[in-house]
Amino acid sequence: MVIHPARAVSRAGGRVDLVTRADLDKQPHEVAEMFDGVAKRYDLTNTVLAFGQDRGWRRATRTALGLRPGERVLDVGAGTGISTEELGRSGAFAVGADLSVGMLQAGRRVRAEVPLLAGDALRLPFGDGVFDAVTISFALRNVVDTGAALREFARVTRPGGRLVVCEFSHPTNAAFRTVYMQYLMRSLPVVARGVSSNPEAYVYLAESIRAWPDQQGVADRIAAAGPWDRVGWRNLSGGIVALHRATRV
Repeated sequence: MVIHPARAVSRAGGRVDLVTRADLDKQPHEVAEMFDGVAKRYDLTNTVLAFGQDRGWRRATRTALGLRPGERVLDVGAGTGISTEELGRSGAFAVGADLSVGMLQAGRRVRAEVPLLAGDALRLPFGDGVFDAVTISFALRNVVDTGAALREFARVTRPGGRLVVCEFSHPTNAAFRTVYMQYLMRSLPVVARGVSSNPEAYVYLAESIRAWPDQQGVADRIAAAGPWDRVGWRNLSGGIVALHRATRV
């Protein structure tokens, strides 16, 4: 499903601005430009839109990885590094990588101690098997080729290492799922207008979540990509988010 155009016109106070929004075909330059545009208030906007649950989701991701002091973990799609910072609380050496230079710059201003590097999920700037664990939070659905990304994650993970994908998913209760989808498509863009520097990006967010596969569908993608084994998932917040886990063969 492709939504056009990637640029929409926003009129506020008589001023006309171009705001960037990625298509659902996820062209990398559009995704990077869109996130550059929301970088300044990204963390605050996410917390508001998630009603503060994002903090718990980050902690759950760290716990699911089972990190130990001295291990090395890669946080792909790290954005401003807020998730990388959380991973570092385990005592592991956590490195963040992201395609958006704007997000990385925003993160470095407030998290100077967190290692953040520019990196494409399809061409990670690391050697083979150098990480004990790899994770990606709320970014896999923004990658143009998820299978290739999952294989690239496997390349930089040692045999026996772990993968955790934290991603929006499908609520398991039918009634709640209906309410949630209504919030995504109607309320979320409205709320975003009050807190985000680029509310059009959150229209894309809602559309990309709706188009994303359910829990079983994502698990099937991970298993098919290989070389990942012991693929499973756990629902958070009633299935709004799912933690997908796998082990590198």
